[in-house]
Amino acid sequence: MQNYSLGDWQSIDQQKVAWIQQHLIQWYEKNHRQLPWRERKNPYDIWISEVMLQQTRVETVISYFLNFMNKFPNIEILAQADEEEVLKAWEGLGYYSRARNIHRGAKMIVSDYNGQIPHTMEEIQKIPGIGPYTAGAVLSIAYGKPVPAVDGNVMRVFSRLFYIVEDIGEGRTRKEMEKLGEIMVSHRNPSFFNQGLMELGALICTPTSPKCIACPVYQQCSARKEGVQGTLPIKKKKNKTKTVELEVGFVWEKDRFLITKRPSEGLLANLWALPAVEREENEQRGKSITLELKNTYGIEAGQGNFLFEKKHIFTHLKWRIMVYAFYVPIQPLIDYPEIQWITWDEVREYAFPIAFMKVIKAFKKTDR
Repeated sequence: MQNYSLGDWQSIDQQKVAWIQQHLIQWYEKNHRQLPWRERKNPYDIWISEVMLQQTRVETVISYFLNFMNKFPNIEILAQADEEEVLKAWEGLGYYSRARNIHRGAKMIVSDYNGQIPHTMEEIQKIPGIGPYTAGAVLSIAYGKPVPAVDGNVMRVFSRLFYIVEDIGEGRTRKEMEKLGEIMVSHRNPSFFNQGLMELGALICTPTSPKCIACPVYQQCSARKEGVQGTLPIKKKKNKTKTVELEVGFVWEKDRFLITKRPSEGLLANLWALPAVEREENEQRGKSITLELKNTYGIEAGQGNFLFEKKHIFTHLKWRIMVYAFYVPIQPLIDYPEIQWITWDEVREYAFPIAFMKVIKAFKKTDR
């Protein structure tokens, strides 16, 4: 059984390619999930859904997509919106740079492309946040262009179909997989072929315990024939996640509490949060946030009352969030637009990351 190395794609049997194309498209036609962005071949719908689906499960995305489309039904309305509105509609999806890029992209499409998403690979990748995969998805699904759309799911399928033992975490492997995608993509029906690959990776050719017996192309799967489908694809383990202890201050006065906007660069940039600071190593617990409130916000509220701990995991970072309550009987006046006192009803007007929404919801349930 042949296994392929980088650059071997030209030697692939074209009859095998044609067979896979035919059977995958037929399977997709009969078995694909009914998803809201598949109702129309609208490039705007495809663009927004594909960006939302990055790092996020389909089941989670559906409600966010419908809500987003209700607020911003077309590119022009999205381009005219305030960034705060866009971030609020994105709240809970995480990876907020995606939302900022969508907003910037909409402005660019309106100003430079007369409101029409470009339909060439060169032009569409000029839009912020659109890389080769998203470009391929939009062009093939919405415009019927025979271009590949290769993401992690598709690389897993390719690794097994062609018994590829290269590390898919490497940039050069991704580039070669994109070349393989160019060979594999159907010119007759690129939309269904690419969506079929995506669907196959999501439902059948899963990371663990692939459902080979239900696979429409299992007869041509080299890894299955060798019995190694469970060991592919090859991907080296990531570096260990760094753990940081974050002290958070919940400063409240009667029915209001203090929020602050995070810096314009770095983690969770430009989102609203509670006052927070990394605890200094060997520092007494609770002291770092007490000093942060005094030095940054001018609030001397004494030692905070420890309430609870929450955990939140990012891609390469884990927060241990230690929450301290600081009650101030008289609301200090802070004349700075990026620091606000808000009521519970006003929470819905500000875009908070999940990590801080966890804290806000948990605090609301306490006896204070």
